[in-house]
Amino acid sequence: MAAGATYSPISTTTLTTNQSSVTITSFSGYTDLVLIVAGLGSNFTSVALNFNSDAGSNYSRTVLDGNGTSATSDRETSQTKMRVGVIDGSQGINIIQIMNYSNTTTNKTVLTRGSAAGNLARASVGLWRNTAAITTLDIAPNSGTFSTGTTFTVYGISAA
Repeated sequence: MAAGATYSPISTTTLTTNQSSVTITSFSGYTDLVLIVAGLGSNFTSVALNFNSDAGSNYSRTVLDGNGTSATSDRETSQTKMRVGVIDGSQGINIIQIMNYSNTTTNKTVLTRGSAAGNLARASVGLWRNTAAITTLDIAPNSGTFSTGTTFTVYGISAA
């Protein structure tokens, strides 16, 4: 992220019914994107991302979880989606930073911080092994559904 970067709100979607996925396509002209997912899920699960509807084995991530008593880490490679956050039946929030999303010469990197109230806090780094510009964000729980009232807010970051 560039020094002096500014956040510009792009879109907010608030679910009026339970949904198994959300797709966001309207963003352009920024250096980076920040996606904030706040709300509930039907069960304890990860938030998963696909870019440009790519369901190939092009996603990897490394994650660190902590629950106030212990910490664990995990790594996944060659996945068909990038698990980036956490959501459950209590209030959860995830801040997902997508760097250089429109660059066409580098793979895409994602940093995430998230928590599910009373369960755990999660930090992760993800990689989409593709140099295409990201034009579509497909967001879904790894299992279950996003609950009514869950919000998806996208901000664009421009260099100052």
